Amino acid sequence: MRRAVIQNLRTFRRPTPRKALKQLRINGPYNASFQRSVATRTPQPLQSSMRPLRRVSIPLLLGGGAAASYYAWQQSGTQPHADVSPTVTSTAVGASSSYSTAATGTASASPSHAPVGVLGASEVPEAVRKALIVDQGQLYTAQIPADQPISKDTDSSGRKVLEMLTPEQANARLRTNEESYLVGRGEGVVRYDVVQIPSNDPIEDDHVEKIVEIPATIAAAENGKTRSDWMFWGVFDGHAGWTTSAKLRQTLVSYVARELNTTYKSALQDPKLTFPTADSVDAAIKKGFMKLDNEITHDSVQKVLKAQSKVVAAEILAPALSGSCALLSFYDSRSKELRVACTGDSRAVLGRRGASGKWTATALSIDQTGGTASEDARLRAEHPGEPYVTANGRILGGLEPSRAFGDAVYKWTKETQDKLKSSYFGRTPSKHLKTPPYVTAEPVITTTKVEPAKGDFVVMATDGLWEMLTNEEVVGLVGQWLEKQASSDSKTSGGSGSWLQSWFRTQHADSLPIEHHDQKDSSSGQRAPIRQQQWGVPTGQDERFVVEDKNAATHLVRNALGGKDSDMLSALLTLPSPYSRRYRDDLTVQVIFFGQGDANGKVELNKEASATMNGNGNGAVNGAKAKL
Repeated sequence: MRRAVIQNLRTFRRPTPRKALKQLRINGPYNASFQRSVATRTPQPLQSSMRPLRRVSIPLLLGGGAAASYYAWQQSGTQPHADVSPTVTSTAVGASSSYSTAATGTASASPSHAPVGVLGASEVPEAVRKALIVDQGQLYTAQIPADQPISKDTDSSGRKVLEMLTPEQANARLRTNEESYLVGRGEGVVRYDVVQIPSNDPIEDDHVEKIVEIPATIAAAENGKTRSDWMFWGVFDGHAGWTTSAKLRQTLVSYVARELNTTYKSALQDPKLTFPTADSVDAAIKKGFMKLDNEITHDSVQKVLKAQSKVVAAEILAPALSGSCALLSFYDSRSKELRVACTGDSRAVLGRRGASGKWTATALSIDQTGGTASEDARLRAEHPGEPYVTANGRILGGLEPSRAFGDAVYKWTKETQDKLKSSYFGRTPSKHLKTPPYVTAEPVITTTKVEPAKGDFVVMATDGLWEMLTNEEVVGLVGQWLEKQASSDSKTSGGSGSWLQSWFRTQHADSLPIEHHDQKDSSSGQRAPIRQQQWGVPTGQDERFVVEDKNAATHLVRNALGGKDSDMLSALLTLPSPYSRRYRDDLTVQVIFFGQGDANGKVELNKEASATMNGNGNGAVNGAKAKL
């Protein structure tokens, strides 16, 4: 009988969050009755005498089972023979015990004796590969013989059976949508990295990166300079569909840049002003946001009513009926000011290196949800006498973000919604809808003076990343990645010629290079990662992280989905939609590096950190053009 091992990760549903992850619990090995009936009923854990395990990021326990018998049964149409009695070794991180499982359904634990069924020194293990079984919120990984095919997608009980990605395949999938650009504009930005990992099908996230060259007619010439750059980066976290986030990718930067253009030109008329006032720049960004949302949400209704066409309605109402958060950064290379405009619960964090050589993490946005104290207070002030304006941290008990584009069912009047639904299509409004709008696209804007000479960087990401990692972990991981790249570049280039060498000295440390601060103040609006809340991940356990990627954004996603735990990474990337949404959200991450770079005027694809045909073979960004 070929040996087989089943690994059980039990999960429990979190009742309220929109994008809840699952708590992973440890279960003991399974008895022989489970071996013979794995295809017909939900397995029950066997009580064992194994001592408790120490906590790890994803607690894993290998238990005795008969996965190979199960797959053999699955293809033959019969149950395994009753005399099958495989012997396996059950191992856990921090503890080990041995179990001999007999056909009678009994299991004997012998932790104090020599392990049963351990391969001898002369034995060669048979070639195996891994499969993943999805069963109503539970995950199982099984080792099966390499020559044994998986003939069906589901078993007789409806459990999803999947070929588990190999580590090489997981790496390829992780890097499929990665991009990196080297910025040689000499304007304070040297590089930015991007990656997207879908969970929904199609992905509901989107992103944009644009650099706009501003002539001296708009930006007054200084020190002989005839131009400056406006640089934009945006991540858009869609929900209830992908159409709103796609609309933002196509149009939001244009709307904002148009308003900024008007504001900067107006400032030139005043000889006392070098720059527009801070308030006027903020007002221009907000105006761009609100104009676009008005077009999506309200102008679309007028167009539909005028056209009297269901085809037109289906085309232009889609971005209104779905929704999207928006996080947009605007960097003026002349003032070195970075403005972050946040609508929703995506997040931007600044990494800055201190005198100690370690990094500090500073949030540049506040998560805007019905559970954020400041947002809850604002909504209750705007809608007095409506106790359900927020319920369970959600707007009218339904939508979690309190600010978003689209989401017209929280903005249209009941009369408008009834008219559209009766003549075209739409959704039933909430029974608590009284005085809309309850959701706004108006962003909250923060302004930060960037210090390129110190090598500042900014991480922007949809909340799929922040559900997995804290602000400090993210900044520390990028700092760790930078030091690894500097070390590698030093060895290959002899200590010169790297864009990193002028910034960093190599440090060898097992812990993340981050200065820790107390972040327990709930008024900050920063929610703790669900993973840490539910999985009981201890803080300060930095050994679970790994540096394997040339793209900094991919590096963050890898460590969010498992880090050194390659099995967890493979499992989470193997899961297709909709099963994957139980465990992870769509992920979109941008990392922007500031510094004193070359001034060759180019923005070039960084091929070693991008998914090009000549790179990792995925071809996702083959022929990508610099976004200038």
